[in-house]
Amino acid sequence: MADARSIALVCANEASLWAELRLRAATIAQAEPTLAGLLDRYVLGRTDFADGIVRRLAERLAPTGQDLELVARALAEAARHDPEVLAQMRGDIRAILERDPATEHALVPFLWYKGFHAISAHRLAHTLWKAGRRELSLYLQSLVSEHLAVDIHPAARFGVGILLDHATGFVAGETSVVEDNVSFLHEVTLGGTGKARGDRHPKIRSGVLIGAGAKILGNITIGEGAKVGAGSVVLKDVAPHTSVAGVPAVLIGQASVDAPALDMDHSL
Repeated sequence: MADARSIALVCANEASLWAELRLRAATIAQAEPTLAGLLDRYVLGRTDFADGIVRRLAERLAPTGQDLELVARALAEAARHDPEVLAQMRGDIRAILERDPATEHALVPFLWYKGFHAISAHRLAHTLWKAGRRELSLYLQSLVSEHLAVDIHPAARFGVGILLDHATGFVAGETSVVEDNVSFLHEVTLGGTGKARGDRHPKIRSGVLIGAGAKILGNITIGEGAKVGAGSVVLKDVAPHTSVAGVPAVLIGQASVDAPALDMDHSL
């Protein structure tokens, strides 16, 4: 589990997080010289958090170097257009530190976790979508899907404190809405059920925990603090603070805590 100092720094301002990332990067570069160039490229040679995360995301989305500068420019423009996105990214790092015992410090998700990279790229693509730059946002979405195996429509709305744990195969459709402090495991789908247009995707309220492989389909609501078991197919609303599981999902009982997303206990 992350130490209290790391979490406190992430909870603070962007400068504090950046100082923590630089300190970790310098320590690792000295201990593992093989990574020194990489750490310089993403952290030690960058001016601030925005500069570093934009470069890291750009190279993940354009790993061959083709269109790298185009992607970096698009991401940087989105970050400048809405600086609040950077605060949302800090909140996501905090969520990872608090909920994932494998994450020792903030530099780990910043450099390596594709779940964090995918939701961060989505946040920037969503900013472009809201600004009317839809073709560019769809281009970024396609790169995230191709290179990170996560497919989130740029119109989908996500709150703060989102954990995409492992992330592979995560899908969220155009009218999906996810509130604050929600945790997803891999291969979760927030999808529609047919060709109908309009508002057709799930609404996930705060504190929800959704297990690996769960499929939540249609314009339904997963109530605050609910828990969805791994491999479930959910086709109807789920009441707040309840647990459901199965194909199709049925009520199992009451959730054991107010916000299952925070303690990550998948038992039902």
